[in-house]
Amino acid sequence: MLLASLLGTYLDLYYVGKKLYYFPIRPLPSIFTINIGFTLLVLPITMLVLLKVLQWWKGWLRVLFILCISLAMAVMEKAAERMGLFVHADDWNHLNTFVGYCVFIGLIYAFNVWMNRER
Repeated sequence: MLLASLLGTYLDLYYVGKKLYYFPIRPLPSIFTINIGFTLLVLPITMLVLLKVLQWWKGWLRVLFILCISLAMAVMEKAAERMGLFVHADDWNHLNTFVGYCVFIGLIYAFNVWMNRER
């Protein structure tokens, strides 16, 4: 969960720094330019649940699940924009979100498998 939190935080810092998106509503806005509530609480807890589900399934079901979750994140991102929690640059493509979450979840899952194999 530490890797998910750190990676999510650094990715948000990168994209906010590049002005590709920003968080108009966030905890401690005078200190943080990103939503630390998401990267420190929501993301690690969600990844914990996703990793548990991914452990139950094999092969293509895992891939399908990751694709579905990534698609859901892109949809939820658009909903967060409508609620005013998130603002993207005009040229942002939500396909970036879908692909990004596919890679992110896959990377965290692969790291989890590698760490569990080492034990």
